[in-house]
Formats: sequence, structure tokens, C-alpha cells
Amino acid sequence: MENTNLVNGLTQEEIGTIETFYSAWKKNIPELLNEVCTPDWQDIPLAPDQQEGPIGLQIIMSKLIDTFPDIEVVIHEIFGTHERAGVRAELKFTHNKDLLGIPSTNRKVAIALHEFHHLKNGKLTHTWHLEDWFGLLMQSGAWPAGTL
Repeated sequence: MENTNLVNGLTQEEIGTIETFYSAWKKNIPELLNEVCTPDWQDIPLAPDQQEGPIGLQIIMSKLIDTFPDIEVVIHEIFGTHERAGVRAELKFTHNKDLLGIPSTNRKVAIALHEFHHLKNGKLTHTWHLEDWFGLLMQSGAWPAGTL
């Protein structure tokens, strides 16, 4: 009896697309998003005043790369099935300038990233993301100890 309920894993092309998406940070080439995202790619949720599509994230990336030149995304895990992927990663940089109203600490910080991607024909169509900005408050000392 043949099992017709098999689930296909991510293809090498899909994994490569995801790796290129994150390498845009390290390579300081936000335009790489144009290669791996559809023109109507959705970044969910959008940041305040963020434009839709790849250009919106490219603008944010450029500002963060200019502000924190050592910024990089370190991928810990890519998992999923064909056209659906989850990524566990960290955004790492030296907090040497104010960010989100948090004064500079000159410490190396790591913001946990949890992202879920939809792909079609080897390109990203949607990305749902969650960043641990609370972790930045804790690492920078901006959240007073003992207030929880």
C-alpha cells in the first residue's frame, strides 16, 4: 500500500533562498532581497512607517547596517517542508549607538529572531517575524533589575 500523505522537505533551492535572504545583512547588500523575494513579498508585521515589499526591509537594513556596521544575522536552524520554512537565528551587533531610545552600552548584543517563511517557485512570498526586543532591554540594562 502506497502512502500518499508524505510531506516533502525543503529543497536545496529553498534553503539557498533563505540563506541568501539573511546573508544580505552580513554582506551589506540589502538589494539581495530583490533576488530572493517576490516583488509583492509581505513582511509581517511591518515596522512603523515601513514600506511594503522588499524595498521596505532594504531601507531598514541600510539604516541598521549604517548605524551598526558589525551587524549580522547568525542562523542557528532552518527547518520546514516544501514551501514552508522556520528559521531560528540571532541578530548580533555592538550596541555602540542609541537604539529605540536605549542608550549605547558598547556591549555586543544578540536579539533572538524567529521567522516563518512561505516560498513559491524558489522565492519568498511572505515572512512572519518575531524579534526579542525585550532581550535588548535586558542585555543593555535598560530594564531595571527586580522589576518583574
